[in-house]
Amino acid sequence: MPTIRHLISHVKKFGYKHRLLYLLCSMIVFWAIFDGIISYITPLLIVSRGISKTDMGLIIGFSSLAGAFFDFIMCWIFKNATHRRILLLMFAICVIYPLLLWSAYTVSLFVVAMVIWGFYYDLHNISNFEFVGNEMPKDEHSSSFGLIHVAGSFGYLMAPILAGLVVGYFVDWKPLVLAWIFLLISFCFYFAFSMSQRKEKRERLEIRERLKPINLLHELSFWHRIGKLIAPILILTCLINVIDSFFWTIGPLLAESFSKYHSFAGFFMVAFTLPPLLVGWGIGFVTAKFGKKRTAFTAFIIGSLLLATMFLFKDQLILTAIVFVSSFAISFAWPSINGVYADFIAETDSLSREIESMEDFFGNLGYIIGPILAGFFADHFGNTMAFSILGIIVAIVSLILMRYTPKKIKIDKATEAPSHFAIINEIES
Repeated sequence: MPTIRHLISHVKKFGYKHRLLYLLCSMIVFWAIFDGIISYITPLLIVSRGISKTDMGLIIGFSSLAGAFFDFIMCWIFKNATHRRILLLMFAICVIYPLLLWSAYTVSLFVVAMVIWGFYYDLHNISNFEFVGNEMPKDEHSSSFGLIHVAGSFGYLMAPILAGLVVGYFVDWKPLVLAWIFLLISFCFYFAFSMSQRKEKRERLEIRERLKPINLLHELSFWHRIGKLIAPILILTCLINVIDSFFWTIGPLLAESFSKYHSFAGFFMVAFTLPPLLVGWGIGFVTAKFGKKRTAFTAFIIGSLLLATMFLFKDQLILTAIVFVSSFAISFAWPSINGVYADFIAETDSLSREIESMEDFFGNLGYIIGPILAGFFADHFGNTMAFSILGIIVAIVSLILMRYTPKKIKIDKATEAPSHFAIINEIES
């Protein structure tokens, strides 16, 4: 297979540093299966306990609201933390989450469970940016995120298949046990990754120790200055996550409503999760030819317009095919836009935590908006029409963003300020 040859060539060419990347990707595969199984059963479990789709969307959206809050305070909590420590905390939280989810029977208990979900998912994203931005060469950022997305996509590809096989007409304890098994396998790869990890450079730690935010106003100032420079990129990040969360919120409900192919309900979500696995290997070549930002916007607009056509069809196989083609186009946007953030981090390492936090904040914002829209649209227009409405909205917004996005964004302009930024400039000089 071309993917296997690509992996072998990477191992031979890049050696030790990419060996760490491959260990990380192996860990992500099994972690994504764990999270994918949990993501698949969560909306089914909530609705099965007498909660409406609209309320279900609000509940799931709350997980990202908690994550957005966490994005901001993590600049203090994890200012000097390595990606290994962040991942270790993530695993600890992942262990307890399924128990909280299963024991929830009321809206308030589900909200508590969603808070935990939002925290551990944020930790996963933050650790990826920390690793790629600080450990991988700048010209390999897009390709590195391509490999990470391949790993995650493979896990999320397998998850709905496995969940669909063990979930009958109601959700019982079996999917939870299955999820824990894959979490344990993922932790084994984390242990191998941690043992192989190089010691971080002392200079980077010294800089970060001197760059702890003085107060809330200083941190808000950083976000304001950086946000003005990269606003279109942040909004596109939000839109990508709106679509992703939309699928994981009502996608399982639409799939389980397929009476003709109920035994293969999980394959509807497979049509959404498979394309990133196919696209990730070649994303570095595409972005090198067309540019990261141009690739991200163009691919996302095409995918959104395809999604908008779903209301025209009722056949389950055709709907699945549309989802596959739409997801294939959107899959080019994910690693491309992440490569842009990694470039920013490489250019101004002293602001890496702020950039990572803002990216994850807007990702969480998308995961707040997406489930809420999904539940509301599904209740009022039906599951299929909900996807078409979403496609139209995000396509229009993306076209406007593409028109006003600068070709060159210099993130170091954010350091052209007094006080805290003066300390950054002094250190870097």
